[in-house]
Amino acid sequence: MILEMKVPSPGESITEVEIATWLVQDGDYVEKDQAIAEVDSDKATLELPAEESGIITLKAEEGDAVAVGEVVCLIDTSAAKPEGDAPAKEDKKEEAPAPKAEAPKTAPAAEKTYASGTASPAAKKILAEKGMDAASVIGTGKAGRITKEDAVQAKPSMGTPTGGSRGESRSKLSMLRRKVAERLVAVKNETAMLTTFNEVDMSPIFSLRSEYKEAFKAKHGVGLGFMSFFTLAVVRALEMYPAVNSMMDGKEMLSYDFCDISIAVSGPKGLMVPVIRNAENLSFRGVEAEVKRLALRARDGQITVDEMTGGTFTITNGGVFGSMLSTPIINPPQSGILGMHNIVERPVAVDGQVVIRPIMYVALSYDHRIIDGKESVGFLVAVKEALENPQEFLMNNDVKKALEL
Repeated sequence: MILEMKVPSPGESITEVEIATWLVQDGDYVEKDQAIAEVDSDKATLELPAEESGIITLKAEEGDAVAVGEVVCLIDTSAAKPEGDAPAKEDKKEEAPAPKAEAPKTAPAAEKTYASGTASPAAKKILAEKGMDAASVIGTGKAGRITKEDAVQAKPSMGTPTGGSRGESRSKLSMLRRKVAERLVAVKNETAMLTTFNEVDMSPIFSLRSEYKEAFKAKHGVGLGFMSFFTLAVVRALEMYPAVNSMMDGKEMLSYDFCDISIAVSGPKGLMVPVIRNAENLSFRGVEAEVKRLALRARDGQITVDEMTGGTFTITNGGVFGSMLSTPIINPPQSGILGMHNIVERPVAVDGQVVIRPIMYVALSYDHRIIDGKESVGFLVAVKEALENPQEFLMNNDVKKALEL
């Protein structure tokens, strides 16, 4: 029996995918549920499992864009599994080498004399002042001699190859990468994006983590990182400034009474943005556990479209790569994104004294069409306030209860 394998739908609104990589070869025997291909959609890279066991016949090439529901391969389920690790391959017939083409005959080089390339005393002096070699100048004097005029007019080469590697390569962007590029350009063109900045003294969070991180990890099996503090600070600020938790829908503003926080994580296929659902209901432990779960799934290429769909606000952490400051681009159709950056000890004024504190610069990019300056600045100040006094604003002055210790 010949089974036609069709492209399944990765999610709503996705009509086609691209064959990124075939993990098997034409004629291989595949087992049921074995991953046979990686396919790219405009949202994620997914594995395509074999529906049955049998001999596979590929019907699409790597790089082909195929519609959802289109046949990409055939599986002969009646074929017996061959002995050994792989089916025998037919030896390719050796082809006779093509006859070598004769090199084109070139005209004999012009005859050179003892004077060719020789600089006159005046020309030699000028070339020395320019730091040029006489061999790089073509002489126009008698018998090819380099004259003073040749030396004056000679110009040093600014781009002569020096014998190093000058190769280049060209590769096709994945469907995911192309879609990301289109969306980023669309955001710049279709929104009134603006960025506001602030700085956060991370000393209080450093102190809390230093005191409780070991107990927290022992109790919950996850580390007490910065993302839980930032996520809960963002949730508080979104509740104070609901316009930031909104988005444009035609001529209307759509606002949400829940906080689905998208977090940007680095995956094998590029940047992924999974969503922490209903973050307003999560504790420090809940946020850290969900961040770890989503990061591992993104790293292992197991993240699904549903896990990256939606989101009302995004947090991105360029600080893990060493970024000091950036202007993050809004994740459409959302209206705001918070950028975290690296933490550096800097001199700051506290009560009239210069002290050294661990400082992080934070940036909020927002859509000025629905978020005004007062709301954007107020939102970022609320985030700063919560991060600089987490015990009061995020833990209700009961650290152990907040951390569930």
